[in-house]
This record gives sequence, structure tokens and C-alpha cells, in this order.
Amino acid sequence: MNYTKKWTSLFLASAVTLSAVSIPQQEVQAAEGEKPTNVIMLVMDGSSNNAVTLSRWYKGEDLAMDEILSGAVRTYSAESAITDSAPAATALATGHKSNDKYIGVLPSVVNSPGLTQIAQEDAFRPVANVLEGAKQQGKATGLIATSEIQHATPAGFSAHATNRSQYDDIAEQQVYQNIDVVLGGGLDSLIPGELSDETSAFKLGSVKNARKDGENLLNVLQQKNYHFVQTRDELLNTNASKIWGSFAPSDLAYDFDRTTTRPSEPTLAEMTNKAINTLKKDEDGFFLFVEGSKVDWAAHANDTIGMISDILSFDDAVKEAVDFAKEDGNTLVIAVTDHGNSGITMGNANTTSTYSSIPVSSYIDPLKKASMTIEGALSQLKEDRSNLVEVATLYGLDALMEDELATLQSAENLGNAMVKMLANRANIGFTTGGHTGDDVFLYSFGPTKVTGLVENTDLAHAMAQFMGFDLNTLTNDLYVPATKALTEKGFITKIDLADKENPVFVAQKADITVKIPVNKNTMSYEQASTNTAKTQIFDTINVYNGTEFYVSKKLLQAIN
Repeated sequence: MNYTKKWTSLFLASAVTLSAVSIPQQEVQAAEGEKPTNVIMLVMDGSSNNAVTLSRWYKGEDLAMDEILSGAVRTYSAESAITDSAPAATALATGHKSNDKYIGVLPSVVNSPGLTQIAQEDAFRPVANVLEGAKQQGKATGLIATSEIQHATPAGFSAHATNRSQYDDIAEQQVYQNIDVVLGGGLDSLIPGELSDETSAFKLGSVKNARKDGENLLNVLQQKNYHFVQTRDELLNTNASKIWGSFAPSDLAYDFDRTTTRPSEPTLAEMTNKAINTLKKDEDGFFLFVEGSKVDWAAHANDTIGMISDILSFDDAVKEAVDFAKEDGNTLVIAVTDHGNSGITMGNANTTSTYSSIPVSSYIDPLKKASMTIEGALSQLKEDRSNLVEVATLYGLDALMEDELATLQSAENLGNAMVKMLANRANIGFTTGGHTGDDVFLYSFGPTKVTGLVENTDLAHAMAQFMGFDLNTLTNDLYVPATKALTEKGFITKIDLADKENPVFVAQKADITVKIPVNKNTMSYEQASTNTAKTQIFDTINVYNGTEFYVSKKLLQAIN
């Protein structure tokens, strides 16, 4: 059945859903009583329609995504025609457009045409995401990325922060969300800068993004009974129902580079397959988020090979999802990019007057000569650059002309010079090193698949509806302003910022003291007259946005 539905915001009289056009046409409604429902959401960050076209030509055959092409998505943010990954992920995960750098919270600035302003007091308010909704439905949940798992897009599906750079907060929230399967990079953000003897058993990285709050989240993962894995073999061999895989200090290798530079890391398809086979055991179904993160990074660098590498890697993951969905019959698969990047084109200034006679091979053959991305090739460069010619060859720049060699030898930014040179050889154009505002392809398969031209916010609502919940109602349940709620219960409240890395919400009434720590799923309750002291654990997290603490109704109901 095809239908059109306007999504409206239900939380708070003054809050609105930030979607200008919301017309998801959904086909093949799930049969009544068919349970469980599953959703697999895949994002190839920073890709574009042109990049996908180029990757198909490079592969020489259809992509798995081609089979499920169903529409297009508008990607703009609440403040700009060109979005950042953080508000894009927020839109896809929560159904609300937001601002640059914001993760899982409402915007403070709304100026894109067609959007309604929100009340000033609602700026930065946490809004629930589809992973949290799935968890509240009793479903298993999973989160996968080839970047740090704390990076903007996976963070948008698992955390709430006013700035995507708040890795400490994002990592802690992800751990206390109790997501069943978490796979990717970002080991550094789980550990403090100063390591104790008990952490020496872990193969730790550079600790570049080490935690400032002194907390060792590896210990918390152990307490929560995760099987912590760090290699491909460890991942593929585990039979645990809760898995946390940290395969790199920060990001994972590009797919084309992996066998040479980091053979112990799993591929995106392998991580996706393992997550599906683990999560599908839950009788209530599952939600899985998968990101091919580094298409975006390659696009920023104008690295044609890097983009192709990880679009094809992402496509392999899509195949894993669709193959499962075909067999299962009640799984919704959505694949999309969150925004364009780089303005890549087949055709550049070289082809202005000759494009009509240039064969496909003129674009693809020069690219086929590369065996590594620019990141991978440069990782092989000696400090004195004595192997420059060999490194250039790894990137497909063989048989260098004298002027080309001189350009590379004198280049201050060798990577930039190499990517430009290969793009020129292959007649590839780029308009920018940043994001672009184009509509992007939508891929969808399964019951209630989404078709047509839709807003990025519509995808969140479509997933939520398929899993049986409403995101705005969920926000009301999970993120209540604590000050107002506990003041109405007769408590005197304050936010204790003595430890700036670990704010605590404190509420007191008579001889009762309640303490609510930031980012965790716990609350401590003390009553002097009864000599009561207990810590309660919830299936929700506590979020502080720099002004207010937000807690769940479940937590509030536990306070007398």
C-alpha cells in the first residue's frame, strides 16, 4: 500500500519536528503478526551519486546497491544547504534536523527555508534515536564503523553531545547504552592517558584521544560481560552474545590498503556479517547501524582511489544485509550517504570539447594501476623520500614524465600533488575539498521500504514506525529535564561541577540525597534515617548538555 504521511512532533507544546518535506512512500506493509522486525541501516559517509557511478565502472559490473535503488534523499541541515556529518546523522537517527557539530540534540539556529523555529528553551535538548527505540522494544542492537566508533555518524545513532569532538562523553554514553555488538576503531577513547598495570594486557594504541576523566572504560566493558576483541580472527572466532571490537587506536585502514598495512583488521562486510549472525539470535529482533566511514575522508582529500576502495567495501556490506533480508523476510534495509563530498566528476577541464569520444577506459585504466590509496601509499614512503618513484607507482603514477617527477619531488604536500596528478591522468574532476549540497541516492529493501524523494529525517521515522515506536514519544520518555522534574517533587537541586570532566546532578530533600552521574545509566540514592544507600541501574542514560541534565521517566519514577 502506498501512502503519504506528514510527521509531526509530539513532545512539548513548543517543540517541532524539523522537516520541510516529509513524504516517505512505503511499500509492502509487514504482515500482521510477523515478528520479529529487524532494521539494518547502512551509511557510506560523504559519498555521492557520481562517486557510486565511477565505482561501478571501476568494478566492471553491477553493485549490490543497484538492485535496491528506490529514491533520493535531501540532505540539508537546519542552518545550511550543505550539512556536516553530525547534524546529518542526527537527522537520520532521530528525525530532527540540527546544526553543525551537534550530535543527537535539537538545533539552536533554524534558518533553512521551510523549517519551523523551535522554542529557545528547547535548543540543545537531547532527542531519542532509533537505536535507543529498538533497545526499549527489547531488540538487540549493533553499531559498526570503519572510523573511530565515536566519530560523528555512529555517535549520532548512539549518543548525545553539543559537539562531535566530545569523544569522552560519546564513548562513555556508548558503553553505558549497553549496545550488544560494537565494532570499529576508537580504542584510544576508551582508556585514560595514564594506564594502570591491569590495562597492560590490552594491545593499546597511541592513546592520542585518551580520556581526560581518568575512567578506564575497558574495565566497564569487562564488568558488563562483553567479549573484547582486537583482531579479525578474534572477532570471527567468538561466539559471545555481547561483543566489543576495537581494531585500531583511531580509524581502520582503507579496504585497498588493509592486506598490506593492517591485515589483522576485519573488513566491513565481515563485521556486518558477524553482527547480523550475533544479533539475529534475539527473539525480539534487532537494529544494526553500519557505516563505511572513510569514503568521506578520501573525498576530503580528493583521493579517487580511496573513494572507490571504500564504496566497493561498503557495497559488500550492503550485500550481506540484503542477502540476510531476503532470507529473513521481515528485515528493512536502508542504505544511503549522509551528504555529498568533493563534487567528484567523470570529466574535467581536459574533456570540455572531447567528452563525447572519450571511452570508459580512459577514465578507469589509469585508476586500475593503483594498488593502494593515497594514505596507504604514503605509509610506505621513507623519511628521506628515496623511494618516491616506488610510492608513486603504488598510487598508479607509473612512468612519470620529467615534469611530473619534478612536481612530486618539490611538493610540500606530496599527497595533494599525487591525488591531483592521478585525477588529471584519469580525467576526474573535483570542485571542492569539502562537503556538497546535492541530493543523494536512496537504497531500500524489505517490508515498508522507503521510495521517492524524501527528507533525511523521514528515514528515522520510517525505521521507528517499522519497529513499532514513535520517536517523539520516546524522547518524552528518555530525556526529561531533571531540574524541573525533581523541583516539582520537592527537591533542591544543583549541578556539581567540582570535577569538570564528571558533572553530577544532585537533588536533596530532607534526609534524602540523589546523585545522577553524567553519561551513565545509574543513580545513587541515600536516605540517612533508614540508613539506605543504593545504586540503581537503568536501561537509559543520563545526558548533560552544558546547561541541564536530562534523565528518563524510569529514573524519575524510582525517586520517592
